[in-house]
Amino acid sequence: MLRLPAVAGQFYPSDPSKLTAVVRECCKIDPPMKPVSVRACLVPHAGYMYSGRVAGEVLARIALPQKIVLLGVRHYPRGEPIAILSTGAWRTPLGDAPIDTPLAEALVKACPLLREDSVAHSAEHSLEVQLPFLQVLAQQFTFVPVALGTVRFENLATIGEALATVLKSFGEDVLLLTTSDLNHYEDEQTTQIKDRKAIEKLLALDAQGLYDVCRNEDIAMCGLGPAVAMIAALNALGAKKAELVKHATSADVSGDRDRVVGYAGMLFS
Repeated sequence: MLRLPAVAGQFYPSDPSKLTAVVRECCKIDPPMKPVSVRACLVPHAGYMYSGRVAGEVLARIALPQKIVLLGVRHYPRGEPIAILSTGAWRTPLGDAPIDTPLAEALVKACPLLREDSVAHSAEHSLEVQLPFLQVLAQQFTFVPVALGTVRFENLATIGEALATVLKSFGEDVLLLTTSDLNHYEDEQTTQIKDRKAIEKLLALDAQGLYDVCRNEDIAMCGLGPAVAMIAALNALGAKKAELVKHATSADVSGDRDRVVGYAGMLFS
């Protein structure tokens, strides 16, 4: 299957040269830093003009491996709630990014909750917007797309544990690239407060705590499911360190402080 771009020209430029230039600009780090190996990262997935700098500063710090699991959210109520694609490629203006079939098949075997489904992925932007960054920074890589439309904690913990089992078994570096925006569509002050509460739980690698604080305090973190599954995987892998690279809001660009979306970029090792 060839999955065609759904948000080129909307979330990011459709012209290859312009897209490459925008990605490189987003990935500038001052002062420059030597990329490091990490187990996972959390990046946002809004339009590049709003969150591209946050994503770029994270991904530019990583020594990107050749195998990547993209763990994102399913924003639209179509298709399977826990959806994977195991074959084919995804096209962006920069070319085709191939799916890693052996890695995908191992995930499906380890986690029966995963269902092969192209519908859930067809219009979903959260994973698509990561690919141009990887195509510019890593060039040669394969990936597995997983979209989560469920927010049941038990299912998310099961997915995380299965991810950890597979990542251990492969015996080579595999990056777990997880994507979520933070609080949505409240004023700047409220968003800053709610974002800090979610970030504190992410830094503590506290999956249950993140789940509870978002549900109990109405923190509209669209990728809560992927983030919880990521933390569950990291705990099973014995991860010890979490770092906040950058936090920003849409108001930094738009100037609108009444209806704001928060973005965080984080590294986990």
